[in-house]
Amino acid sequence: MRFKFRRTFAGLKFYGMVACIAAMFNIFPATAQQGRLIVNLNQGWHFTKDSVIPEETGVKVSWKKVNLPHSWNSEDVMDDKPDYYRAACWYRKELPINESLKGKKLLLQFDGANQVSEVYINGQHAGTHIGGYTAFSVPVDEYINFEETAINTLLVKVDNSHNDNIPPLSADFTFFGGIYRNVNLIVNDPVHFLQSRGASSIFITTPSVSEKQASVLIRSVVQNQSATSRKILLRNTIQDASGKVIKEKNTSVSLKAGERRELSQVTDNIQNPSLWTPENPYLYRVFTQIKDAKTGEILDQVTNPLGLRWFKFDANTGFHLNGKPYKLIGASRHQDFKGMANAIPDNYHYNDVKLLKDMGANFLRVAHYPQDQTVLNACDALGILTSIEIPVVNAITETEEFYNNCRNMQVEMIRQNYNHPSVILWGYMNEIMLRPKFIGQAERQKVYYGNITKLAQTLDSLTRAEDPTRYTMIAHHGDFNRYKQAGLIDIPQVVGWNLYQGWYSGSISNFSDFLDRFHKEYPNKPLMVTEYGADADPRIRSLSPERFDKSIQYSLNFHDVYLKAMLERPFVAAGMIWNLADFNSETREETMPHINNKGLLTLERNAKDLYRFYQSQLLKRPFISISDWRKRSGITDSASSVCTQELDVFSNATEVELFKDGVSLGSRKPMNGRFTWLVPFSNGQNRVEARCLIEGKEYRDVAHLNFDIQSRDNIQHLNVLLGARRFFEDDKGQEWIPSTQYKQGSWGYIGGTPFKAGNTRQSYGTDRNIKETDNDPIYQTQVTGIQKYKLDVADGEYSLTLHFAELTTSETKEALAYNLDNSVQKNKAEERVFNISINKVPVLQKLNIAKRYGPLTAGFETIKVTAENGKGIEISFDALVGQPVLNALQLTKIN
Repeated sequence: MRFKFRRTFAGLKFYGMVACIAAMFNIFPATAQQGRLIVNLNQGWHFTKDSVIPEETGVKVSWKKVNLPHSWNSEDVMDDKPDYYRAACWYRKELPINESLKGKKLLLQFDGANQVSEVYINGQHAGTHIGGYTAFSVPVDEYINFEETAINTLLVKVDNSHNDNIPPLSADFTFFGGIYRNVNLIVNDPVHFLQSRGASSIFITTPSVSEKQASVLIRSVVQNQSATSRKILLRNTIQDASGKVIKEKNTSVSLKAGERRELSQVTDNIQNPSLWTPENPYLYRVFTQIKDAKTGEILDQVTNPLGLRWFKFDANTGFHLNGKPYKLIGASRHQDFKGMANAIPDNYHYNDVKLLKDMGANFLRVAHYPQDQTVLNACDALGILTSIEIPVVNAITETEEFYNNCRNMQVEMIRQNYNHPSVILWGYMNEIMLRPKFIGQAERQKVYYGNITKLAQTLDSLTRAEDPTRYTMIAHHGDFNRYKQAGLIDIPQVVGWNLYQGWYSGSISNFSDFLDRFHKEYPNKPLMVTEYGADADPRIRSLSPERFDKSIQYSLNFHDVYLKAMLERPFVAAGMIWNLADFNSETREETMPHINNKGLLTLERNAKDLYRFYQSQLLKRPFISISDWRKRSGITDSASSVCTQELDVFSNATEVELFKDGVSLGSRKPMNGRFTWLVPFSNGQNRVEARCLIEGKEYRDVAHLNFDIQSRDNIQHLNVLLGARRFFEDDKGQEWIPSTQYKQGSWGYIGGTPFKAGNTRQSYGTDRNIKETDNDPIYQTQVTGIQKYKLDVADGEYSLTLHFAELTTSETKEALAYNLDNSVQKNKAEERVFNISINKVPVLQKLNIAKRYGPLTAGFETIKVTAENGKGIEISFDALVGQPVLNALQLTKIN
C-alpha cells in the first residue's frame, strides 16, 4: 500500500454539493466500542463515469445517487457486446463531521474497491491503494475541516482498467469495478492500535494446543500520536463462548510522544480447552484493550475470535486436525451474484458459507482473491476450514512494480485474515503457467519461467516469515511436466492441482492416474485437488450424457468418479469442487454466455442436482431428495400411452424405494452415487415418492413431475432440437426434446449429420455465443446437409417455426484460457443458400441465413401449414450453394 500526502488540485470544483450540517452521530449508523467509534458510510453517495473530475473543465458532471456496495458492471457484463466497462470512475460523499471530534485520529477504512483507488478529502490527495481485493485505510484527520458549518467532501477515484503491473492480468472471472464492499470511518483516540495494511495490528497465535491445555500468544502494535508521553495499560481478556472470563493479562507501558511499539503477551495454562472443529466450531473471544493507566478509561479496544486447534499436512496420510486424519472436501467460491456483480451485502456472503455447510462440506477455497471479512467470520463460526490466495493468475509481468504489488497483496491478505482460526493455508499463485508468454522463443521463455519461479520463491519465503503457523500453497493446472521442470512443485509446502480430465482434456479415468503419478514422483509433498468440475447448465438434461453437452447428468457422473478417487486415496488431503456457485466470466460464451456454470448452485444460489449429490455423500444426518428435473417431455413408448425415462434420487441410505402415483417401482441400491429408476411417466402430473430407512426410522421425499407426452395423435406443442441428444428448458418454461432420424409413424430428419465445430476441442455442437437470444442451446446444435424433415402428425392446421443459426464464421477468436493452451480458433465461414418447401409448396427461396440474420445469430421463420389426407408434414431442403441446415423446430396445433 502506498500513500502520498498533501497533494492539492488548483481550482478544484465539486458539482451539485448540497448537505445539511448535523452531528455525525445522528446521521450515520455507528458501532461504538469504548475508545473507538466505527461509523458506516455506505449510504448517500454520488457516482459518475465522467472522467473530468477533479479537473476544472467547465463541463457539468452527471452524478447518480448510489449506496454502497456498488459496481458499475452489474449489467454490461451480460450483454452480447464483447468486453465491459473498465476505466476510471468517481464517487463523492459529503461528510458532516462534528467539531467534538477535533483531536481524534480519523481513518477511512475501505474493505474493497477494484482496483486502483485514490482518495481525496476537501481537494487534497489523502492516499492511493493498489489492488482490488484487500482492505485499506487512509488517515484523514489532517484534511478535515472541523468548523461547525464546514462541509467535508470525500472524493474517491476507482479504476478497474487493465494494468500490466497489477495482478490479475487475466482470469476466468470478471474484474468488476466499483467500491463493492463496506466503507467505514474509524474514530480513534490518539493512543490506539496501529491500523496498518488495512488491519488492526493485533496478531493471535496458539504456540501449544492439546486436549489438556493451550497457550495463546497475542502480539499488538500500539502507537501514541499525542503530543505528550502517555502511560497505558495493555489488557488482553479471553472469554469462552458463554462470555465467562477465563484468562486475563495486563502490562503497564509508558509511551513517548509519537512512539510506536510492539508488545507481546502470553497466556498459558488454559485447562481442558474446547477444541475448534468443523463439527464443533467452538470460539473463544479475545478482547485487546488500551487503557489509560491513571483514569482507567478505555482508549481503544479490538475483539478477535480465538479457535483452539492444531493441524498438519502429511504427504502420505493427508490432513490431520487435532491429531486425527481428516479428509477435507469442499468448494471454491467467487463473490458475485446475479444482477449485482460483486457488490453484495454481508448476509449474501454469510449465506454462501451456510449453503456450503448445509451441503456437508468442511472446506472453502477462497478463490482467486481475498474476500469480504464476513466470509471468514462465517467460516470461523460455522466450522469451515479455508485457504486464501492473492490473484496472481495465468501469467506475470516481469517488472519490479508487478513483483512489489504481489508482495504487498500477500502481506495485506495475511495481516487482514491472520486471526481467523478457519484459515490453514496461504496461496499466492493459480495456474500461473496456463498462458505462457514467448511461445516459439525458447530462450526468452526459459527466462520468463525462471522469473515466475523466483517470484514464487519470494512470495513463499515472505509468507512463511509473516505467518510460520500455517502452510503455503500454489494451485497448478494439469500440465505436470511444465510445473516440474520449472521447479514450482518444490517451492510451496502443499501442492494444489486443478484437474479436469474428462472435461477440458483427456479421459475421466486419467484423473486417478494423475494422482497416483504425482504421489509416486513426490512422495514427500502433500497434495490437494484445488479444482475439479464440469459445466452443468441446470436447463440441460440428457438420457445419454456425454462430454461437453453441459448436462446435469454428465456432470453428476464426472463428480462421482472424482469424489470416489479422492476418498479412496489417503494421501489426497483435500478435494475442492469448482465451484460452489455459478459465477460471471464475461469472456465466456457456451450455453450460458458470460457464465461459468460449473457451480453446485446457480448464480442466484438455487441448488442443482449436483448439490443434492454432495449432500447425499457428505451429510451425517439422514438425507433423501428427488431430482429437481420436474418438468419433462418425451415421446410415447411403442404401443403405449406412457414415456419411460430415468429418475434419480439422492440419499445417504443404503436402499431406497420409489413409488409412482402410489404404486411401488421397487427398491434400489446406489449406483454412480445415486439411486435410479426407469419410470413410466403418464401425460400430465405424476406424483413420485421416495422412501428409505436410516437407523430404523423412515424418511421420505415427495415430488410432482409435469410430463408432456408427445405422440402422433397428441401433439399440441412440439419443440425439437436437431443435432442434439439433450433436453432443454427455455426461458418460457418450454421443454425441448432431441430429434432423431425419421422413423415411420413419428418424426425426424432425413439426411445430414450433426454439426461439429472444426479446429476446437468442442465435440458437441458449438460453444459460441449466439446473439439475439437468451436460449443459446436451441441454436448451438444443428443437422448439416439435411434433406428433409418429416412429421407424421394427425390432420389439421399447425403453426410451424423453423430455427436457424449460421454456426461457421471466418472470425478469428483467441481460445479462452480455460482451454488450457494458447491456440487460436480458426474457422472458415461456409457459404450456404437453399430453398425450403413444405408439402411440396415453396415457402422460403434462396435462403442465406448468414446474410439474413448474421453469423452466430439466432433467426427463425414461422409458417402456417396444413396436414391432410393422413400425409402429415414434409419439409424439404433444396441445396443451391453449400449444405442446408436446420437447428430446431416447433410445431403447434391450431385446430
